[in-house]
Amino acid sequence: MTASNHSSVSHTVFHLLGIPGLEDQHMWISIPFFISYVITLLGNSLLIFIIFLERSLHEPMYLFLCMLAGADLVLSTCTVPQALAIFWFNMREISLDRCITQLFFIHSTFISESGILLMMAFDRYIAICYPLRYTTILTHTLIGKIGVIAFLRSYCTIFPIIFLLKRLTFCQNNVIPHTYCGHIGLAKYACNDIRVNIWYGFSILMLTVVLDVLLIFVSYILILHAVFHIPSQDARHKALNTCGSHVCIIILFYGPGIFTILTQRFGRHIPPHIHILLANVCMLAPPMLNPIIYGIKTKQIWEQVAHVLFIKQK
Repeated sequence: MTASNHSSVSHTVFHLLGIPGLEDQHMWISIPFFISYVITLLGNSLLIFIIFLERSLHEPMYLFLCMLAGADLVLSTCTVPQALAIFWFNMREISLDRCITQLFFIHSTFISESGILLMMAFDRYIAICYPLRYTTILTHTLIGKIGVIAFLRSYCTIFPIIFLLKRLTFCQNNVIPHTYCGHIGLAKYACNDIRVNIWYGFSILMLTVVLDVLLIFVSYILILHAVFHIPSQDARHKALNTCGSHVCIIILFYGPGIFTILTQRFGRHIPPHIHILLANVCMLAPPMLNPIIYGIKTKQIWEQVAHVLFIKQK
């Protein structure tokens, strides 16, 4: 994307429109945003507190879940307060540095969550396929190392985007029709050639999120192969039930993102505000629903939540 006339002026301040076309509805739209953010903060904080407090939950599955809850808190905090500031106080201005910082944490946290979901699939694979070696393979030391690698992978792959954006001259429009900043969403306002940004972003997506999806798919094929070779029907049902919460979260995490990509690619006649709303659903729904899904479907967590919230009050 090149421009015939390169202006010497490069924008250092941008204006986020929120949800264009629905400006008069911003106050009403803010209500589900606010409610989902409060539920996200309370649910994930409680989940981390319960897992940290109860030694019986210091198992690999719950430690990975604790990492996921922490990433959910970061992801929602990177986006929702900014959107609420636009909806409530009309605070649309955002500096270039702040915009780049926001998109860095959004993209890196998204990749981190994808890596955590892969680790959780690996946990279920070991638990079902090698149950007798589960505790000897997934030690706390290994879990810590895997967690560090997942977060380093996300930060190291997104870090070059800072320099790819800093090299650009933003001499075109400085109005961003969104509630938060994104890599290509910002880069397209540059006068320079952004093919490097596009190809780097595509490569990162393929080497992280898409690769994670493929490995999760392979792990569940191996899990299903092992489960259906279990002679006892009750044992098969129990094994599949342990994967239920993880499968729900996988669908919830990747599903809206895939749907959003498809609507952007093929839904040319869909109004822009629908695309913006779908993008926000990707940021709102998983962090809000993840602790609820695990809280309802996991007996140990539900028992500990009930114990902390109700029994200790007596």
